Amino acid sequence: MRLFMLFSGLLSLFQTQGTNKIEVLDVAAFKQAVNQGKVQLVDVRTPREYNGSHIQGAINIDFYKKIAFDQSFNQLDKEQPVYIYCHSGGRSKMASRRLIKMGFTKVYDLKGGYVAWNR
Repeated sequence: MRLFMLFSGLLSLFQTQGTNKIEVLDVAAFKQAVNQGKVQLVDVRTPREYNGSHIQGAINIDFYKKIAFDQSFNQLDKEQPVYIYCHSGGRSKMASRRLIKMGFTKVYDLKGGYVAWNR
């Protein structure tokens, strides 16, 4: 009986994680989605980095400003896709995990970040 309960618990955990997942996209796939429009495009770099240059249409939500980060993302639609990037992929990876925990269902992370976008 204990084994059945453990198995059932693990199964439900995996099912829940399957509906909210992060997809890491290469530049071509990320650009295609962004160019089609109707996406929530977010740059999680600092305002200084964002103001230096960013992907057209992106809004800036600084990953390092935790309270403002949560407040800003809570203003977005959790059921709509979120396309996220940073400088090279580290912050956006951590931010993507945070978004899943916040209840976002479709999170797409740019592999290699803005550096890859500009190659």
